[in-house]
Amino acid sequence: MRAVVLAAGQGVRLWPLTENRPKPMIPIAGRPIISYVTESLRKNGVTDILVVVGYKKEVVQSYLEDGKRFNLHIEYVVQPKVAGTADAVKLAEDYVGNEPFIAVYGDQLISPKSVENVLSTHQASLHDIVMGVVPVNRPEHYGAVWVEGSNVKRIVEKPHAGDNAEGLVNAGLYVLNHEIFSAARKTRKSKRGEFELTDSLQSLVAQGVQIKAALLDAESWIDIGRPWNVLEANERILKLCQNDVQGTVEKGAEITPPVIIREGARVRSGAVLIGPVLVGERSEIGPYCRIRPFTTIGTDVKIGPNCDIKNSVLMDGCKVPHLSYVGDSVIGEKCNLGAGTNVANLRFDDATVETPIRGKMVDSERRKLGVILGDDVRTGVNSSLMPGVKVGSRTWIGAGVVLDGDVPSDTTVLLRQQLIKKRKKKERKASTSSRTIT
Repeated sequence: MRAVVLAAGQGVRLWPLTENRPKPMIPIAGRPIISYVTESLRKNGVTDILVVVGYKKEVVQSYLEDGKRFNLHIEYVVQPKVAGTADAVKLAEDYVGNEPFIAVYGDQLISPKSVENVLSTHQASLHDIVMGVVPVNRPEHYGAVWVEGSNVKRIVEKPHAGDNAEGLVNAGLYVLNHEIFSAARKTRKSKRGEFELTDSLQSLVAQGVQIKAALLDAESWIDIGRPWNVLEANERILKLCQNDVQGTVEKGAEITPPVIIREGARVRSGAVLIGPVLVGERSEIGPYCRIRPFTTIGTDVKIGPNCDIKNSVLMDGCKVPHLSYVGDSVIGEKCNLGAGTNVANLRFDDATVETPIRGKMVDSERRKLGVILGDDVRTGVNSSLMPGVKVGSRTWIGAGVVLDGDVPSDTTVLLRQQLIKKRKKKERKASTSSRTIT
């Protein structure tokens, strides 16, 4: 069976992480999201893959290439403009012909077990279409699915809160057949202005076509639709890691497994690593810093003295030289944090952190959330960034700034202070001269 991976979307809600890369190429535990998707397919014997690309397609293609180094055979088709998942699936018709095929969104984490579940459900139901469904707490954020027995009865994209008592949502993992192409061609634009694959499937349900539901384990799937989902996915992957030290650990460094230290990395004396932690190739940690659990440090990263990094993702080429704290944050490539940069990740009132996304305040449902920095962001000495702040790529945050709101890309934020300069008054010298007459 062949597979079609949908990887053409921009991921606007993930700004600023998607300014310079498409959503499927956001790194999770040192690897892009799409690599977990293709790996799960390969482990189930699916090696012929068509990747539908669009936004910044060259980033996906330069990573996957022809698939040989992953023991895959990969081809590409370009979606000329972002028009939705139904439009993307239509582009695969010539590739798959009349045979059933797997379709999967390339911007989510799925385990090999999830793919196996969907395939086994298809095999048991012969030629029926299969949709992976997964239980979640907030189905209004996804495509909600109603199931009767083992059959899908209704699909609604992002329903009103409380409309789906079952709490099942579309997992973006299917086995489809040729019927989907005619349905996709008849699909109209949704309220979001896109041709939704869920609408195409709902039209098939209305025609009496059976769509089987394959129930997936919630721990084997995660949608990465908002910036803080990167932290959740990173934590889930690191929980599975095994201790693997290939780099150099100096005498006096303290390591609590499991940690992964890639080749060429160096952990200097006095550094403390509390696993699970991943340190990428050629990165330098320490001396005298602390890296706490669920932190991924990319390649060529420098963490200097007296820094504390906790539950964060630092992408390739970042520098946090000294005296800084970063917690519950995602830091883009080649960021440079000045001495004394501090990230606030907890509100005074202990409430969950909200942050604006596409003009609306969105509750992250996280009690602790730091900052989301795009690529090439620089901060000055003693700058402070408040919980949930997002900063666009190539922006500079000046020394002493307390940043409490989002900042667009290519911006400089400086603190204007009023300095009062006074000349010191000259002290009058008391006369101490005396003459002694003898």
